[in-house]
Amino acid sequence: MPFKLFKSYNAYQSLIALSILALFTFIIGCTQTTTRSAEVNLPRYQVDAQWPKSLQKNWIYAQVSSVAVDRHDNVWVLHRPTTLLADEKGAQQNPPANRCCVAAPAVTVFDAEGNYVRGWGGPGEGYDWPKQEHGIHVDQQDNVWISGNDGADHHVLKFTREGRFLLQIGKPGKSLGSNSPSQLGQPAAIESDLAANEIFIGDGYGNRRVIVFDASTGAYKRHWGAYGGVPDDGKMAPYAPSAAPSKQFGNPHCVRRARDGQLYICDRPNNRIQVFESSGKYLREFFLEPQTLSGPVADLALSQDSAQQFIFSADGSNQEVYILERSTGRKLGAFGRPGRQAGEFRSLHNIAIDSKGNIYTAEAGFGRRVQRFSPK
Repeated sequence: MPFKLFKSYNAYQSLIALSILALFTFIIGCTQTTTRSAEVNLPRYQVDAQWPKSLQKNWIYAQVSSVAVDRHDNVWVLHRPTTLLADEKGAQQNPPANRCCVAAPAVTVFDAEGNYVRGWGGPGEGYDWPKQEHGIHVDQQDNVWISGNDGADHHVLKFTREGRFLLQIGKPGKSLGSNSPSQLGQPAAIESDLAANEIFIGDGYGNRRVIVFDASTGAYKRHWGAYGGVPDDGKMAPYAPSAAPSKQFGNPHCVRRARDGQLYICDRPNNRIQVFESSGKYLREFFLEPQTLSGPVADLALSQDSAQQFIFSADGSNQEVYILERSTGRKLGAFGRPGRQAGEFRSLHNIAIDSKGNIYTAEAGFGRRVQRFSPK
């Protein structure tokens, strides 16, 4: 008999009872997990390989640094014309070497169907166009904001939707540090609050703060660093999974505002998203991909349901888009993978979402394109 292997029949009975209990617990746990997944109703996405339609003439994109969606569901694409590869500049030579190619305008606009609407951008009178284009944002009054992250780019620009210059905050040259009320430091991202008439800047590749200005006049209002503290430009240790979280921003690479007024900041080098009130009061933080050493939190967008239940986080290192639970930062799903085919990513850098839930991604580096993912 099997119970002869045990010292007593009671011990054998206890083992059987524990085994039944463990099996019962496993079944209940699976049922609860299935129920939780059903309650979340996780969105699913597929690439729309027909969007956008081909650029006109013989235009071509170089590094696509940013994408934004305006209140009319037009899609705005910012790229870096000066980063065309040598074999893409033949038509720009004098005389032309071949028909390929000409850099598209720095700013191009498409309607929801992917039709080209207009393009503009580049140096002009009265303002300093950035040496390296980085971020684009279209506010609720259809004003277009541009940032740059070259070592000499310490300003942001404001234009009308047609490209007429309106305002410059800061100037190129030299950063004055993370506590300057006027000069920026290679600003990365821009967000706006129409009701408060404020512009929020993730500042940036050189500085370590979020800074707020009056959106009409450019007057300084406030700024803060990680955890809502005073930013410090002292030397920082590189990110390490085993180290304590940094007390300073490494690079506030994105600023996104939810409908409830909360601000979500991508601290890219420190693998985290920090959440604040518009005043700069710190609320909480989420960590993503802690073992990744090359800054996975490139950008994020918030879902368009009434509660904005989900965060779509663009991982520019592992080349995926994560679907997170907004309230907890818990990872629920993902789409995409590294590669160059439709639906894959190379140098994923920026993300945006329209009113229908379509997601748009911008690829810098050698990705050099914008893609659309539609909800199934």
